[in-house]
Amino acid sequence: MHTAYLSLGSNIGESKENLQEAVKLLDSVPSIEVKSVSSIYETDPVGYTDQQVFLNIAVAVKTELTAEDLLNKAQEIEQSLGRERKVHWGPRIIDLDILLYNTDNIQSERLTVPHPYMHERSFVLVPLNEIAPEAVHPLTGSTVSELLQYTGSEGVRLWKETVYQRKENFLAL
Repeated sequence: MHTAYLSLGSNIGESKENLQEAVKLLDSVPSIEVKSVSSIYETDPVGYTDQQVFLNIAVAVKTELTAEDLLNKAQEIEQSLGRERKVHWGPRIIDLDILLYNTDNIQSERLTVPHPYMHERSFVLVPLNEIAPEAVHPLTGSTVSELLQYTGSEGVRLWKETVYQRKENFLAL
């Protein structure tokens, strides 16, 4: 079994419901088990800033899938929920990014793990720190909590409190 951490975000439509549906779909894959879900955070857009705020969460999963196969499933979920890739860093119904996969360093044409920007994005680190503060970034050797101390939490606000250690609690929100 492999441990992976994903970041999920949405700023189109009913963002909370989009996040819940994505978690439900992730957990419905026979070779993926959602282990924990962070609180929901409202976050300012980064890169392309002329858009609505996002709702973001982090999710821990156990999986039998390879990192590439996990990426395929994540992209299938995005497509099933109506994701369209029109503007780089632009508005989206749902976004699923693999942040960490075990302690692997993966560089392929389609996938880079650890996520290449995770160490500089508060909207990723704040929710991830809630469920995996001791997870180690394999390139820097720093824990998530150490990375968060460096980046700070500007632009990230708690939207709905409670760490959903059980996915059922998150889905029942």
